[in-house]
Amino acid sequence: MSDPSTSPTPRSAFQGMVFGLVAFAAYATHDAAIKELGERYSPFQIVFFVVLFSFPIVTLMLVSDKTAANLRPRLPMLTTVRTVAVVIGGFCAFYAFSVLPLAETYAILFAAPILITILSVPILGEVVRMHRWFAVVVGLIGVLVVLRPGSADLGLGHLAAFVSAFGTALTAVVMRKLGGRERREVLLLYPLLANFVVMLSILPFVYVPMPFADLALLLGVSLLAVIAMTLMIRAYTLADAALVAPMQYSQIIWAALFGWVFFDETSDFLTFLGAGIIIASGLYIVLREAGAAGSLNKPVLRALSRRPEMGGAPRISVANPQVQRSVEHHSE
Repeated sequence: MSDPSTSPTPRSAFQGMVFGLVAFAAYATHDAAIKELGERYSPFQIVFFVVLFSFPIVTLMLVSDKTAANLRPRLPMLTTVRTVAVVIGGFCAFYAFSVLPLAETYAILFAAPILITILSVPILGEVVRMHRWFAVVVGLIGVLVVLRPGSADLGLGHLAAFVSAFGTALTAVVMRKLGGRERREVLLLYPLLANFVVMLSILPFVYVPMPFADLALLLGVSLLAVIAMTLMIRAYTLADAALVAPMQYSQIIWAALFGWVFFDETSDFLTFLGAGIIIASGLYIVLREAGAAGSLNKPVLRALSRRPEMGGAPRISVANPQVQRSVEHHSE
């Protein structure tokens, strides 16, 4: 539980929520740029260049780390599971954004808190009581409303979006299982290296020459991710996770706007109805976890990463140790 003396004030809580909203707006812009590039290039090529442009930032982080330790994982099995989840989940997110309407992709990705709750039972030993199980069932109904099996054409994009949501959930639960025993630099570096090697091995078969404008857009995608991550650090240091985490659902508004303005997308009523059901379920799970007796592990509240695309770095990984401790304390 948080010490009342260190609890956020109403002003700082409001500021934290605003920082969260701006961060998720940056992420939504990031995703719209991915969709724009996905109309011309393979997701393998897009992921490769985004990872490539991320390496200078990672290098600066590693150089600035003063910890006297090597980069070998302390828990190799869990680190490997997390790395695989990051690579597969990240690629699937990029593919889904490339082929599905933005609002539809987000609606499916928003199922991650529901999947985190389910996975936390076998992996973390979390006790999920009837209220949260009811929210899980309602959220899964929302997913079915979005997908409309039997009455709508389902393709690889829908499967990819769901796999990405599952990858996000698995990454979050494994992070909670690691419990801070693995260095943040290790958690950042290994998924980046794995993404680089996998995408590079496939790149010769899918590569299409890119003009400078598209390379600049890819660089912009990497910068947007860093900007959003920095804003999220600030958000979680100003406000409790229970207040910041729900701000992710604002992305459905940006998805509808960007989809309409840039991609001539007009999602139907059922997509937004399903998204609303999923969002309501996710919000209820967050509020139940935030309660004193709602959850032992708080796996959803501790899932500070939006999704694990570019290495799955926790958003506090670029913060100094004092900020890291503050963020972790607020999520208790």
